[in-house]
Amino acid sequence: MWENQSLFRVSAQLFAEGVFNLLDRNLRPEVFLLGLATGREVDDPESVVVEPASLRYSPADFGDIKALAASLETDALGPRGNVYHLHPHDHDRYEKQHWYELVCRAADQTLLALTEARGESRRSFCSTPVSLNGYLVVVVLQLAADTYDTYYTLPGKANGRPVSLPHAAVLEFMQEGGRALRETDTADTEQPVLDRDYNEVLRGAGRRLMLRISPGGTHGLYDACLGVAALRHEGGEGLGTMLLGRRQHPAIVPVLTLETPVPLRDHRSIRKLLELTEGDTGLVSDAASVFGLGQAVANDDPRHEPLATVHFTNHYGWELRHAGHTLMRVVSNTPRLPQSRVQADNFTRAARQVFPDLDDAHVRYLWELALEASGQRHGTMLCISVGAKGEAERLRRQCFRVVPRPMTTPVLRQASCIDGAVLIEPSGVCHAIGVILDGQATEKGDSSRGARYNSAVRYVSSSPYPCLAIVVSEDGWIDLLPSATA
Repeated sequence: MWENQSLFRVSAQLFAEGVFNLLDRNLRPEVFLLGLATGREVDDPESVVVEPASLRYSPADFGDIKALAASLETDALGPRGNVYHLHPHDHDRYEKQHWYELVCRAADQTLLALTEARGESRRSFCSTPVSLNGYLVVVVLQLAADTYDTYYTLPGKANGRPVSLPHAAVLEFMQEGGRALRETDTADTEQPVLDRDYNEVLRGAGRRLMLRISPGGTHGLYDACLGVAALRHEGGEGLGTMLLGRRQHPAIVPVLTLETPVPLRDHRSIRKLLELTEGDTGLVSDAASVFGLGQAVANDDPRHEPLATVHFTNHYGWELRHAGHTLMRVVSNTPRLPQSRVQADNFTRAARQVFPDLDDAHVRYLWELALEASGQRHGTMLCISVGAKGEAERLRRQCFRVVPRPMTTPVLRQASCIDGAVLIEPSGVCHAIGVILDGQATEKGDSSRGARYNSAVRYVSSSPYPCLAIVVSEDGWIDLLPSATA
């Protein structure tokens, strides 16, 4: 399709991994390109190109996409409807965009049929095509369905709007992919530019999600919450709740009504009003102004309706919830998925990957220790390493070595109360506590995370021994970090 299509695909793959690994490494993103000939600038008007050519899908799998797109148009408009196959330089932009959307829908349906027929547990997403050198080029992103589907989604059809934070990140990724494709079409070097900061992509996704739940579709709710969470009142952190609903919403019982609503952009006033909230009583807002205090009616009340709420949890921290489910957590302007506990299947998968010789009993034993570590509110780190004994000796000046003994959950609870990692063998024998981990700098670090997380990333990336680090941050994030030698 064009000279640097392989470079673009690799760039998009790395970009997807950078974004979605920050949300959940088990999403396992995969990106490929699909090119459909437009019939004007190529020899075979029905040719299909798949990049990379070694993909498990073949061009023949997508040969009927344009015919399916035409049938979608016919189904929508009846037998007399028109299907538009416009030249890229035609000026009827509305009809061209309409045809591109039909192609996108047809590609979605084709991939859904393919994954179901082959029993693949993947969710597929297609970008709006970009016309490039006689082809309609579609960026296809696939994510692990078993992980993607575990997160709560907003009710109702998406219709191009996000229903969860992963979905919002998909939409943001597709927008970046389309922009890079268009720049490839116009740039002299024809080299793609996918260099947006990963956390900035997630911030864009967070804004999309907040816009989706805003009662009046009002922009600015995400940034207003950031501004409020950043302020302190008389030295205290901003704690409180805000109910999102239109004014005089039947599912919200007024407790105190302000004579003059306070604009949400007045962060200091909103922060002060948060002091009034307690228990089930929260500020009532339509995402533009705060009207006063109110309470959501009980679930068995006929007026009940699931509401979106914003919970300010600490300084720079807040959560977006809907009907009691957490959609996203925001810490220091960085959206993340709710991961309050380590999942048993995720831990088992990681432990098997790093320590393939462990029997089921030892995996369950390590899982109990990991579960205990994940309950530490102040944050901690458990490092399981094949070379724990030698590492305790090597790091003896930056740890407290202990007489080797099998670790138990009560002892781990006490040992993890101090800074530093608890270092144990896969058998569960502990060799050191309070370990200050070292390691070489790596591109896998995340500047938005704390020192505990980044030191663990450096350590597992450079460790000569198979190891698995369980990192519990003070802000509640829990990460499983397998070593590069696994």
